[in-house]
Amino acid sequence: MSSPFLHWQQPDNAAFRREYVLYLAQRMGPMIHALMTVALCAWLLGVVARGLIGAPPDQLIWLLVPTPPLLLVVVAARRCREPLTLRVLALLCVVLLEIGINLNGMNLPTGTPQPLPGLLLPVASSLIWFTRRDFLIAMGLCALGPLPLLLHMANGPQILQFALYMAISVSLATVLRAFMARTMLGQFKLERLLRERAETDGLTGVLLRNRFLELGQSVLQHAQGQQQAVAMLFLDADHFKRINDDYGHAAGDVALIALAARLTTQGRTGELIGRIGGEEFAMLLPGVDHAQALARAEQLRLAVRASHYAGGHLSASIGVASCVPGCCDNIEDLLARADHAMRQAKRDGRDRVVAAAVSA
Repeated sequence: MSSPFLHWQQPDNAAFRREYVLYLAQRMGPMIHALMTVALCAWLLGVVARGLIGAPPDQLIWLLVPTPPLLLVVVAARRCREPLTLRVLALLCVVLLEIGINLNGMNLPTGTPQPLPGLLLPVASSLIWFTRRDFLIAMGLCALGPLPLLLHMANGPQILQFALYMAISVSLATVLRAFMARTMLGQFKLERLLRERAETDGLTGVLLRNRFLELGQSVLQHAQGQQQAVAMLFLDADHFKRINDDYGHAAGDVALIALAARLTTQGRTGELIGRIGGEEFAMLLPGVDHAQALARAEQLRLAVRASHYAGGHLSASIGVASCVPGCCDNIEDLLARADHAMRQAKRDGRDRVVAAAVSA
């Protein structure tokens, strides 16, 4: 899930990439751990098989050298879902396997047949790389990792054979990774679109009430933890029923869209905007004190006054509730105070800003 500090605007490319990488970490983390576990088990089976065919103890010791760090990598990856850590662990696993391949080959007696090393690694690991850079680094490790062993033991034709087979393996890995990346990106975009449609109001494009309260609770707790003031604006369109009755629901929809547009225009990064009821909207302002909230509410009221509908100018009554650090830990309480202030603005004549008493 994305950060609670969502904004009503479309995220930029950098934010989209960060969200996508986090999504990959959540979805691919179990697969990365499973592949690492398989690699560790396969390595241990190789050690056992070498022992059964009579390999001397000194060779088995060299074979076991990568096992402890591989085990640590597998354990670390078990519950990790942080993208950078997972990427580093996956690359470290490939490095350890390449080290093991070289140690194994260099401790074989001269003349012992040596299979071409590490040809399966590119294909086996092709699906676990989050970014193109990670994939290229991993393929480079797979291709160049066995070179010390090859230069130590192999002749020219064997090195050429290894290069040919490795090129085929890397090419196949590239195709698999391209299709996997395309599939994951398409799935991510679809899930993101469905989530946005489930969380935002189809008419105005702002958050629905439940999602606003859910994200607002996270924003409020974070702001309070940072010893920041928090403010809530509660806006209600004046005489909205009259707009619907006199000009029809289409005109009412136009008025609501105009109100939401004014809210989003006035909004800033890190602030939340939600449609709370039919013609009621709320705006959560972290890091904004009481005086600043009143100024923002007045700016918003004037911006609404500049909006038009079929019958003339719009207007709105706005309630303001704010609290200093440590005074409030429940978003619904803060919203209720702003709602109460808004209703007082209605009673006082509409098209005005009324502030609730500051919570200390």
